Amino acid sequence: MAELRHSSSIGTRATPSPLKRDEDSSPFLPDNPTDHYDRHSSRDRDRDRPFWSNFHSICPYFSDEPRVSPHNYKISLFWILLVILVGFISISAILNGLNSPYLCRKDGIVLRCPRVKEPPSLWGNPFSATTSWKPCAERRNGGISDLPPENETSGYIFIHAEGGLNQQRIAICNAVAVAKIMNATLILPLLKQDQIWKDQTKFEDIFDVDHFIDYLKDDVRIVRDIPEWFTDKSELLTSIRRTVKNIPKYAPAQFYIDNVLPRIKEKKIMALKPFVDRLGYDNVPPEINRLRCRVNYHALKFLPEIEQMADQLASRMRNRTGSSNPYMALHLRFEKGMVGLSFCDFVGTREEKAQMAEYRKKEWPRRYKNGSHLWQLALQKRKEGRCPLEPGEVAVILRAMGYPKETQIYVASGKVYGGQNRMAPLRNMFPNLVTKEELATKEELDGFRKHVTSLAALDFLVCLKSDVFVMTHGGNFAKLIIGARRYMGHQLKSIKPDKGLMSKSFGDPYMGWATFVEDVVVTHQTRTGLPEETFPNYDLWENPLTPCMCRA
Repeated sequence: MAELRHSSSIGTRATPSPLKRDEDSSPFLPDNPTDHYDRHSSRDRDRDRPFWSNFHSICPYFSDEPRVSPHNYKISLFWILLVILVGFISISAILNGLNSPYLCRKDGIVLRCPRVKEPPSLWGNPFSATTSWKPCAERRNGGISDLPPENETSGYIFIHAEGGLNQQRIAICNAVAVAKIMNATLILPLLKQDQIWKDQTKFEDIFDVDHFIDYLKDDVRIVRDIPEWFTDKSELLTSIRRTVKNIPKYAPAQFYIDNVLPRIKEKKIMALKPFVDRLGYDNVPPEINRLRCRVNYHALKFLPEIEQMADQLASRMRNRTGSSNPYMALHLRFEKGMVGLSFCDFVGTREEKAQMAEYRKKEWPRRYKNGSHLWQLALQKRKEGRCPLEPGEVAVILRAMGYPKETQIYVASGKVYGGQNRMAPLRNMFPNLVTKEELATKEELDGFRKHVTSLAALDFLVCLKSDVFVMTHGGNFAKLIIGARRYMGHQLKSIKPDKGLMSKSFGDPYMGWATFVEDVVVTHQTRTGLPEETFPNYDLWENPLTPCMCRA
């Protein structure tokens, strides 16, 4: 039966006669007529032979039997090499497609990137970079104060420190500097309630007032309150006659001498309003800039209870696994307000995009207009690297740098726009990711909740103490952290992603993972808080190298 079925199956197949084959005389057919045997019997014999014995029949070029002409050898070799080349190109294209950095192998909301070999400098800058500069903005020990008595100064100045904690901090530093420029007495700044933060915190609720006044006693005369002889204190807070307005942003020191000092001498007490970034950087004397650093890094200390709680949180971060380990602090700026204000476009559902459009139209009507120009604006901003990094993008960058899945990460952030779905790629790739609410008990944090700035101070200090700090978007918080870590000696890594380059890489569907890793590593070798030369209009708070630091 088996023979019958086999013969019938091949009997239905049309086969050319041997005569016809001879007439074709194809170069791929053997010239020896004895090789024209029955195909059925040869197939049966080949089935019983080992595969390597058939190799010479498939690739006669490698056979020792001189059955094929040299011309045929060359043709066979050509086709073999062509097949190998096409196969290699196809495999490379498939691997590059699978390893695209913005895909990394995505399963739903789960994002997986290949592991990168951990470089030796993952948790610190090279030691050689930390020995060339040292802090030199501290106060002079044993110096003689040249301050005149309080009643012989030019007068009193009073400022409202507006915004969040770090914006207020910068305003306080500038107020001390301006008081020094005009030889005026500074009234302890008022921390004004911000419309966003909704927090009414006094200076003494967050900072150590005694240390602040004592540390600066040889530089500027500071008093705790408005002098008693000035009876109408409410006038100072509300009266236009007692307020110096229209101070330009980044004003030079000479502006205060020419325009503000005469009014202080006349009225004896004046309020300066507004006072956000009202003093320049490169148009003031070096000793004034050094004084601003002295205020920022030495005079402004948080209350002891805030410092102690921050120390506990940092210690818990380093001992979460039962043994000592380094930790990373991530300042994730992806709150609804930041996403809206950026006017950048982010992946989301149609409903999310509609809700964000309504939010922008309500909060920033002049910028929103009719919304028709926003798409082009979003593309331009992303190309220029002016859009906040999404949590998933941060995860891919950190993985490319070599940080393993086990990395301990402290997140300083408000409520992330998009919630858990938006955080899923980052949390999936780095599961050891916590906030202060997860590190501390409710009872421990209750004492700080009455002042929002106290909670912000905890985040500030835990980030400052971290082994690696990573920012995702600009702002006063990030630049003050980076500046302070530089002032401490440049040894602690402070990573500032190149968002412009990253946007190009994320948008390139043909870039392979290995190429992406190389770009990330090479680009960020000099973006880790190393010493940088200053330049005109540089930001003193992010780079205090000169004049606040001296060569070691």
